[in-house]
Amino acid sequence: MSSFQTLEAVRIPPRLQGFESHGAEVFDVSLAGGRVAAIQPSRKPSRGTLLSALVDVHAHIDKNFTVREAGAAQGNLFAAIERMATHRAGWTHDDLHARMTRGIDEAWRAGTRALRTHLDWQDAEAPLSLAAFSDLREAWRGRVELQFVALVALDVFADAKVGERIAQAVRDAKGVLGAFVYRNADVQGKLARVFELAKAHGLALDFHVDEGLDREATGLADIAELTIAHGMQGRVVCGHACSLSVQHEASALRTLARCAEAGIHLVSLPTTNLYLQGAWDGTPVHRGITRIREAAAQGLRACLATDNVQDSFYPYGGYDLVETFALGVQMAHLAPADDWLDTITVNPARAMGLAWDGRIAIGCPADLVLLAATDEHELLDGKGRARTVIRAGETIAA
Repeated sequence: MSSFQTLEAVRIPPRLQGFESHGAEVFDVSLAGGRVAAIQPSRKPSRGTLLSALVDVHAHIDKNFTVREAGAAQGNLFAAIERMATHRAGWTHDDLHARMTRGIDEAWRAGTRALRTHLDWQDAEAPLSLAAFSDLREAWRGRVELQFVALVALDVFADAKVGERIAQAVRDAKGVLGAFVYRNADVQGKLARVFELAKAHGLALDFHVDEGLDREATGLADIAELTIAHGMQGRVVCGHACSLSVQHEASALRTLARCAEAGIHLVSLPTTNLYLQGAWDGTPVHRGITRIREAAAQGLRACLATDNVQDSFYPYGGYDLVETFALGVQMAHLAPADDWLDTITVNPARAMGLAWDGRIAIGCPADLVLLAATDEHELLDGKGRARTVIRAGETIAA
């Protein structure tokens, strides 16, 4: 590893600036003692784009790198669920530990400082993956901050005793309570039970919600109402919300307005949503991505995250959030791209409740990613995505 003293002539995107720029666009950033010591306007032309280290708020490191054995689902969400259930029966602690380590290491080298993974949770008993995750959370402490969400089918919470045992186990393991929500019977009643458990055990919530293109899937709207009713503003994350993209605009905007009022953190997953949503018998018309721009207009800044990597849900990819960002920009027409770099830095940091929200300022941690891109037009090409990863002022990867 090598250390930096000054990063000369770097662009800092406006939404990542925690300082007064006075109209400057290029800066010299001095580092000392593992922190940012000074930020001064530079007279030199841009040599790169400086981001805070990346934050991945939605991943599945228990499933990653299994597609060769489990097989790809080719756009069928529920076929993917069945394939992974069959494959999960053969998982071992050593297998999980190795695959999860591979994913975390890849994310670390790409510049990720924090990652939240969902762990499949079938019933009252904690899954095998939790023990492997707990070991890795300690092993990676100080490098990648790891969080987990118990990914439970919503219908499981219909059994009050099972729901209570799950909530207790999640609390004891210092995790987040979650559920997969998609057109369930008595969806409001079951969601209310999840909120009651979260309140009783002091847990944050993280949902897979409306992961499909059915206009009648309105779990997101129900979650927004329950968040407000239970006073859990700011403590609820909702991933996917694909159905929002095909609902009537007026209805979708009403839902987003309530989500903004509820302080919900909305997460879009470009790779998996694009792969799974839309008919596979022809070129898909629907992209599957949620209404990111409309959400922003309501004051709700979304996150972009990795989701699945080389498993039945998405058989390709890796843990490079800048690459995920590039796809999200193109899918959702996020322009100018500079204005959306908070989707992989500041917004997910807030969704995860991290100590540092990722805004660059004097005194903030020198946990940074320096991209080669000299302007926003180079952010999406291979050369521009080349990077130097800096942690505590030291270079760990280039």
